[in-house]
Formats: sequence, C-alpha cells, structure tokens
Amino acid sequence: MQIIAESNSVTISPRKVRLVADAIRHLTLTEAMQLLSLTPKRASRPMQKVLQSAIANAVNNKRLSQDTLSLKAIEVMEGPVMKRYHPSTRGRIHPYKKQTSHIRVVLESVEKPKEKPAMKHKKGEEEEDE
Repeated sequence: MQIIAESNSVTISPRKVRLVADAIRHLTLTEAMQLLSLTPKRASRPMQKVLQSAIANAVNNKRLSQDTLSLKAIEVMEGPVMKRYHPSTRGRIHPYKKQTSHIRVVLESVEKPKEKPAMKHKKGEEEEDE
C-alpha cells in the first residue's frame, strides 16, 4: 500500500531541494528524520514537513504502524516560475526568475517477514532418548 504526501510551490530551487532529497533517499524513516533535523540546508525543513505529513497520513488515515513504513520514492519537480526584474543603469532592467519546487514523498507499507520456527530435527535423523 502506498501513502503519498505533497508540498507544492515551495520557494526553493528544485536543484537545491534535490540535494537534500538525495541524501535521505535510501535511509529508514527514523534515520531520515534525524538527518533532516541536523542538515544545515534551507530545503531540509520543507522536506522534513512533507515526510512528517506522509507518516501522519499513514498512521491516522490508513491505520498503519510507523514501524512497517519505508521510503519508496522522493520526487522533486519544478513548480511555477515567478519572473522578477532588477533595475539597472540607464533605465534598463535585468530579468531573473524565482524558481519553486513541488515535493512528493511516497511511503510503502512493508510487512516484516515472520520468523520461521526453528526445526528441531533434520530429515533422516532420529531422536534418541536417554
């Protein structure tokens, strides 16, 4: 079962958000939350909020345990671009773009495999009573 959380139009460049996303992509949820809280990047706070939202969606809406969840995917896409202008000399302007990002976190519910009971005897061996 997949659980999705999104944050749209975050005012940080997608390239900068992808740096943080790549750092936590293959970690467990607890390790990812710890790393995000210690990362000195500006994009770590929105990423942490989206991850917390995905966990809350799984626990409250789908009635899943946080222990059975794992990160399946983190997608960072380009959002709308705000065009701005900086005044320059001689009445000219210099255009620049303020980029935004869409962050999408997909969690997956993974059932932990049940341990098989230990076998007491191997095939062909007989039990000796003393």
